[in-house]
Amino acid sequence: MNQTENIDFPLFHRGKVRDVYDLEQQLLIVASDRVSAFDHVLPTEIPDKGKILHALSLFWFDYVQGIVPNHLITGDFDKFPTRLKKSAFLAGRSMLVKKARRIDIECIVRGYLAGSGWKEYRQNGTICGLALPAGLLESSKLPEPVFTPSSKEEGGKHDENISFEEAKRRVGEELAVTLRDISIKVYAKASAYAETMGIILADTKFEFGLIDDKVILIDEILTPDSSRFWDKEKYEEGRSQDSLDKQYVRDYLESIKWNKQPPVPELPREVVEKTREKYYEAYRKITGKEL
Repeated sequence: MNQTENIDFPLFHRGKVRDVYDLEQQLLIVASDRVSAFDHVLPTEIPDKGKILHALSLFWFDYVQGIVPNHLITGDFDKFPTRLKKSAFLAGRSMLVKKARRIDIECIVRGYLAGSGWKEYRQNGTICGLALPAGLLESSKLPEPVFTPSSKEEGGKHDENISFEEAKRRVGEELAVTLRDISIKVYAKASAYAETMGIILADTKFEFGLIDDKVILIDEILTPDSSRFWDKEKYEEGRSQDSLDKQYVRDYLESIKWNKQPPVPELPREVVEKTREKYYEAYRKITGKEL
């Protein structure tokens, strides 16, 4: 669905979910309703998904700005330049941001044992090479949050978990330490707040850039696309959790035994509606507001 045909600016980058346009001195980031899983963009969109991602990112950028600055100029469509106003699709799902030099590693913080971390722990007793105590279960809370970076791949290649030593090799020791420390501080503040709202922030992913050699947060932050949100009331160690994120889509694709290769299957209506409901619920619980 091409809803951005009225944006008369060069396409700077098309991600799985976001489209980025070059406005010369700034960038315009548009959150689409596309959904991806297992490194593929699905042919079925989730209505309003982009608006929820956008609104949550604005909420979290504001909440953690005392820890690290971010790239946001404005996410308020009414404050956009007149030249952008002819595309009503942008309202409520796009932001003007500063241009930054992206740091090409993804900064993942895990507070609980889930996903690929749980799989590795079962095999080796480690998570991204870091030794963990014996006897942990699926969804166990970790003794302390751990920083587990991954590579940032392009062209549909799968991001790979890398060690902290490898991250230092790629971006330099000083920068790697800075990214780790900021990531853990942001996770700690956000997860403490989320728990007061009935949400467990199991893990999340951050991306950073540099402006004048200073680290800033870029892309999205603490959304159901980049994080695992669990309902605190339903949490139970030793099993997978009822997630308020796109895990529901992944679980459906696993249930139909998709081989994670093209052609990518359509999502049935009930999966679309349930996923949309989960994204809305995450927004409502975290912000205490209706969108």
